[in-house]
Amino acid sequence: MSTTHFLAFWNLENLFDTEDADRSDKLRRVLGKALRGWNEKRLSRKIDNLARVIRAMNDGRGPDLLGVCEVENRRVLERLARASESAGRRYQIAHADTRDRRGIDVAFLYDPARFTAEATFQHWVMRRTATRDLFQVNFRTAAGRQLVVIGNHWPSRLPAAEATAAYRAIAGETLAYFHQRILEVLGKRTPVLAMGDFNDEPFDISLVRHALAERSPTKVSNARSPVFLNLMWPRMGQAEGSFYYGNRPFVFDQFLANKNLMTRRAPLRALPDSVSIHRDPAMVASGEYPRPVRYGGLGKPVNPAGCSDHFPVTLLLEETG
Repeated sequence: MSTTHFLAFWNLENLFDTEDADRSDKLRRVLGKALRGWNEKRLSRKIDNLARVIRAMNDGRGPDLLGVCEVENRRVLERLARASESAGRRYQIAHADTRDRRGIDVAFLYDPARFTAEATFQHWVMRRTATRDLFQVNFRTAAGRQLVVIGNHWPSRLPAAEATAAYRAIAGETLAYFHQRILEVLGKRTPVLAMGDFNDEPFDISLVRHALAERSPTKVSNARSPVFLNLMWPRMGQAEGSFYYGNRPFVFDQFLANKNLMTRRAPLRALPDSVSIHRDPAMVASGEYPRPVRYGGLGKPVNPAGCSDHFPVTLLLEETG
């Protein structure tokens, strides 16, 4: 007998609160004029639009576990969780404030009937200006199996990809280091799944050389040192992306699975053929380039029909026994 778990990750694009009680003076200065005009009506509409897409996933049941990034605080996560609940599903939250210069975090919504969050860890990415921590959650399935999930939101490519590449290389090294430490502490058979917005594509050096995310399943299964299989490679070359810039698609949002999630007899197994860029018709722009419909705000025009500048990505995990 087997159970299938539906997992997803989504960059929610600037899901900011309307309250600033928790913002430091420095953060208020950084955000500056961007939050002018960001009010309760606009926040509520954005949450409603995001939640509509979330509820529609997994054949209308919503994800069993959803990683998100670009959320300001726990309050907006709680509102999103409530709005995203469907019949019989109530989400819990794993979240921690990070040192990011804009005050945005990585977090998880999860169904407690499927998963229990046993421990959380924040892994600081060392650089001169603050960026998002890697957020690790040690989950336990209802059947008692451990699954370590690491949420990522790597440094932006702005002002230029080449100028900021070293920052993402540092993030990749941080991910590879903690992947190895997890196996040393929890055991070499521990299944580890990294998900997130990496702001680089599967072929970029930050992922291949620094995060040790490979393309070949055989190479991953035979590796003696901890490496990942990048599950997004089959999506490459298909003229579709999870993010669009300058009318060009980019596969920035990815799943990386270690070999303990890839062997045929693994109790928890990632299904590579299930990986998808979720393109809900309600969030796809019309025209020649099928990019996401952005919601806007924070200094940009608001489109009440929009959601985010990223599409979600989804994955199935099969649990047997």
